[in-house]
Amino acid sequence: METAEKYRALTDDLRRMESVAVAFSGGVDSTFLLKAAKEALGGNVIALTAQSVFFPGRELAGAQAFCEEEGIRQLVLQADILQIPGLRYNPPDRCYHCKKALFRSFLETARENGFAAVAEGSNVDDCGDYRPGMRAVAELGIQSPLRRAGLTKAEIRYLSGKMGLATWNQPSRACLASRFVYGEAITEEKLSMVDRAEALLSDLGFGQVRVRIHGTMARIEAMPEEIARLTQDAVRERIAAALQSYGFTYVTLDLQGYRTGSMNEVLETIAETGGTENDG
Repeated sequence: METAEKYRALTDDLRRMESVAVAFSGGVDSTFLLKAAKEALGGNVIALTAQSVFFPGRELAGAQAFCEEEGIRQLVLQADILQIPGLRYNPPDRCYHCKKALFRSFLETARENGFAAVAEGSNVDDCGDYRPGMRAVAELGIQSPLRRAGLTKAEIRYLSGKMGLATWNQPSRACLASRFVYGEAITEEKLSMVDRAEALLSDLGFGQVRVRIHGTMARIEAMPEEIARLTQDAVRERIAAALQSYGFTYVTLDLQGYRTGSMNEVLETIAETGGTENDG
């Protein structure tokens, strides 16, 4: 099916829902879905955004600005993620428990506001790995219209560009918890350290980047073509000094560069858990 046909299938699917609450983070996929839903349903769309320690404040501000510009009603739900039983110690199925709790609150909020369905922005490229978070989506009956339409990430970026969405070439995002080693306690202090470190790298002009945290050691992943600039003396020294001031003891560079789900590489040692969705 051609990309244009997939988009028509998407909007037809959204119209059949009659009204929809979109789980909206401000990332590439959810922004595209929200815009398509507005085009298909007009005012019968609402954006639901979770505000939590896993969600960087600058991303929340961007999500709010988009809704204001588009005239879309947005509800921001306060989510005390670290109070979900067991989540603080970052089990390999963390995403299942987190999404189960978040989407339950989204469903309740949608019903209270008269919306027939809740939709989320996963695409067909998200089907390649075992993802406990997607199991939560299926169990709760959350709609996944981008996947049903057969849209890939590349197609979503292409269509976003055609629609004039600033997110079309935005780096991929994932919640801050995906930066933690499995079994390591997730704390607000360490989440803030990671958030500040990644914000600094972004401000320095690095695109797709992650700061993985191992105890108090930072492991920086950047795109291979950007690694050389990270090693330039002035840049390297500035980054090291800043990250140490944030609370990191050691600052390291991963020579393999950025890759999705690098924390999953240790899962062979905990295979009895049955999989994960630490996909940032």
